[in-house]
Amino acid sequence: MALVDTEKMGVVGQGFNQLPVLRQLGLFIGLAASIAVGVTAVMWAWTPDYRTLYSNLTEKDVGMVADGLAKAGVSYKMGGDGGTVLVPAGEVHNARLKLAAMGLPKGTGTGFEILEEDSGFGTSQFLENARYQHALEGELSRTISAMTNVQGARVHIAVPKQSSFVREPKKTSASVLVNVYPGRELDDGQVGAIVHLVAASVPNLEAGGVTVVDQSGRLLNSSETSNDVRITANQFTYQKSLESYYSKRIESILSPIVGIGGVKAQVVADIDFTVTEQTQESFNPETPSVRSEQVMEENGRGAQGVGGVPGALSNQPPQAGTPAPAPAGTSLTTPPSTTRRSTRNFELDKTISHTRQASGKVQRLSIAVVVDDQQKVDENGEVARTPHAPEEIERMTNLVKEAVGFSETRGDTINVINKSFAIPPPAGPLPEIPLLERAWVPSAIKVGLAGVLILVVMFGVLKPILTELAAKGVAFKSTAPQTGELALAGGEPRVAIAAPTLQQNNLTTAKTMATQEPARVAQVVKNWVENDAG
Repeated sequence: MALVDTEKMGVVGQGFNQLPVLRQLGLFIGLAASIAVGVTAVMWAWTPDYRTLYSNLTEKDVGMVADGLAKAGVSYKMGGDGGTVLVPAGEVHNARLKLAAMGLPKGTGTGFEILEEDSGFGTSQFLENARYQHALEGELSRTISAMTNVQGARVHIAVPKQSSFVREPKKTSASVLVNVYPGRELDDGQVGAIVHLVAASVPNLEAGGVTVVDQSGRLLNSSETSNDVRITANQFTYQKSLESYYSKRIESILSPIVGIGGVKAQVVADIDFTVTEQTQESFNPETPSVRSEQVMEENGRGAQGVGGVPGALSNQPPQAGTPAPAPAGTSLTTPPSTTRRSTRNFELDKTISHTRQASGKVQRLSIAVVVDDQQKVDENGEVARTPHAPEEIERMTNLVKEAVGFSETRGDTINVINKSFAIPPPAGPLPEIPLLERAWVPSAIKVGLAGVLILVVMFGVLKPILTELAAKGVAFKSTAPQTGELALAGGEPRVAIAAPTLQQNNLTTAKTMATQEPARVAQVVKNWVENDAG
């Protein structure tokens, strides 16, 4: 077999030697290219498919993640943007678990650790304030990113410069950009939580000065919303939560009786959100009380003698008909006089009360409950469904009334009925994963393409070249005896000498034959010697 292969290679070599130099060079280049294509196809087939591990990482995080993957023994490569790390598809979850155990990545924001860096000598107060503000923004971004539906966040705080010459200084404001996970959204409660979180973390910042925007540019909170609209939304939320609370209480108390999933309850609550303020002033006439009292009393007592104002009138005689004055030495006595004045003011008992009725008072409840039939297993092992007795429905109604605080005075209504629930169809088998989506298909396709490419190179490039070279070598051998170098006729060696002008060419051909096929030339020489000896 080795002799045959050597003979074939010799024929191919003869055919190659008969080609021009430029064509020989082209064959060398084509052969090298074919080998390179085959090696590249094999390497591409056995190279694993890389998937994104983390993206949008900072240079610091990329370095730490790469170091952690190297320590964990996971191969990786960098993406085109420099902030993406790729790992083999089968190692994505394993790599994330190992990096999470190392606390990586630490995040894109810079927090208060920036204050631990050496600021150097001579740092101004402005730079210190700017570093503190940047650190506060980074810490708020990390805190907001820890929420369930938030993938990442950025916070910008605008602190106006205070001045003593400004009568009304500007207020601090902040803006938050949140990156929400695909397919998720933030409700009003979560947006309000972000607003109050930022407002409570920054001094002199009110909740109205915080603006929240998502990655699509949608404004999530608006200060232009009227107060009435916000109050209405809060009232609607409160009503729904109260109705859900009553429904859960009904289902929790009846589930042990009828089984889990055997009861459905709905409650409609009529709630009065009217705010009433009342001021009442009442008097009690039965219990009067003295408010104020003023008493004035005058007492007079003593003798009254003759006297008067000194002068001429006092010395004149009395007129006619007037009694003569009493003689000297006598006196007139007057009785005592008493004057008493009293002023008394009464005040009735007065009560002033100010009452403010609380809003959110339940005015009426409408309760609807549906109970499934009883399910019992008979002797044959089959499930039998039987309706509940009216007495049981009545007992369930009483339980529901007690659970929700039923009040006939308030006008509450309740309706409990027994109805067989529709049996859901049995769950079908899980859908099979399509062939093209299975994990091993991409690798198999890559190996198959590489194999096809190698076969194309072997049978489409190399085989035609070798066939052509072999054909040229055979043609060259077939023409050698006709030119008169060496030949065998009837098993006897002979020298076919052509014209004298071809002797030089025959000699060259004989040397070539001796070099390329020494065994055959040796056999010819051996035959010559035996013939001469005979």
